[in-house]
Amino acid sequence: MRRALLFAAVVAALLCQSCSRSSAKPHLVVASKFFTEQIVLAELLAQHIEARTGIPVERKSNLGGTLLVQKAMLAGDVDLYVEYTGTALTAVLGEAPQGDSAEILHRVRQEYARRFHFAVTKPLGFANSFAMVIRGSDARALHLSKMSDLARVAPRWRAGAGYEFLERPDGYSGWTRRYGLNFGKEPSVLDLGLLYHALVERKVDVVAGNSTDGLIDALGLVPLEDDSRYFPPYDAVPVVREAALQQFPALREALRDLAGKISEADMRNLNKLVDADQRDVRAVVREFRSAKSL
Repeated sequence: MRRALLFAAVVAALLCQSCSRSSAKPHLVVASKFFTEQIVLAELLAQHIEARTGIPVERKSNLGGTLLVQKAMLAGDVDLYVEYTGTALTAVLGEAPQGDSAEILHRVRQEYARRFHFAVTKPLGFANSFAMVIRGSDARALHLSKMSDLARVAPRWRAGAGYEFLERPDGYSGWTRRYGLNFGKEPSVLDLGLLYHALVERKVDVVAGNSTDGLIDALGLVPLEDDSRYFPPYDAVPVVREAALQQFPALREALRDLAGKISEADMRNLNKLVDADQRDVRAVVREFRSAKSL
């Protein structure tokens, strides 16, 4: 009797789940990687899509690194997110970091469609490049302005970076080789949200940040010029599953609205409002959309 009752309960639960799935309202899932800019951009996509099309949007912020988000897209658990073209080329496609912005965008668009059935839409208007950042006091005292300047201080300095930068083909190993850098210690693996605080607290001396990070100016830090042009272009661009575009035809036009709407200065300010000023992401995005008449 107990087994019969247990079996009936399991069947009933499965039927309820099936009914719930079949009656669920169609919606889109927008994801982000695990840093502030990505969370802001995911919220921007979500708010704009909801306002422009009426399609309900589920947010999956802080989902993980590049490859985790890619895996979720391939599994159909996520419909769209914002990627960077240089990251797509190197970390996802595994190709050499070479070419200008137009060439890399074309290559990524072509291969994402062929390999993954993802559409790479028009760029948002800014690039978020890797920035090797140092303390402003060190930049002034040691006359450091370019990445090549690090060669003379590297033996007594320590670098810090997120795990992904240490592993990716356009990351730490290639960067140190290109500039002939021999740091005195192994690089510290840091949470992306703690990079700049570790730098300010002198736990490390140079970190691999992002050119649009709002805390760079807020904390008086200095990004070094990539004088050997090691890093490829990293134009921010929405990536969306082709199946989602077919299911929601209005989505294509909504994403087209955002093309070229965000400058590097805009993105740096949005990041500052969230990171340095501790503003609510949704409120910051609403104000930005209003200012841009989106």
